[in-house]
Order: sequence, then C-alpha cells, then structure tokens
Amino acid sequence: MKFATVRTYAMSLPDVSDEPHHNFGSFRVKGKIFVTVPPGEEFVHIFIPDERRDEVLELYSSFAEKLIWGSKVLGVRVELAKADAAVVKRLVKQAWEHKALKGNRA
Repeated sequence: MKFATVRTYAMSLPDVSDEPHHNFGSFRVKGKIFVTVPPGEEFVHIFIPDERRDEVLELYSSFAEKLIWGSKVLGVRVELAKADAAVVKRLVKQAWEHKALKGNRA
C-alpha cells in the first residue's frame, strides 16, 4: 500500500485537515489527531480506540504493531509496504470516528 492512498482516503473524510506535527505529518478532525505520518512515509500511526487495539494486533501482526508514545500505547504502527489497503482504510475510519465523536458524547 502507498502513503498516497492513505492520504487520499483520510482527506475524503469529513472535516479532516492535513497539518504538521513536529517533524511528522498528521491528519486531524476537529483539531484532534487521528493519524500521524513519520518522515519517509513508510509507516502510519493510527490512533484507534483501546478496545480495538488487541484484536487488530492479533489479526494483522504481519504489518501492525503497538504504537508506544512515551510510556503509553496509543494505537498501532502500520508498515505500509506490507499492509492490506482495505484494513488500513477501515482502521483510519475507526480512528477518525473515535476522535470526531469524542467531544460529542453525552
């Protein structure tokens, strides 16, 4: 899978912006980051909800691993060259939904 595909898909979701985040790129919804892109565009970091992470890591261990940020696990790190495009799109959408709805929950 190519990064351009991830970018096109992420930007097709409502209210998404593409902004720098330190030396990374990021996709945000309502100012909240749901994907970061390290330099080189070989990986994407997808901030999926905690309750989905273990299942994703088990099912897609060939291209996904824990994303450790400081001392926390915040999502999954996906190696794009090995990744299934349909799965990555689904994960990006789940991360977008999680962040887009976060501030709207009662």
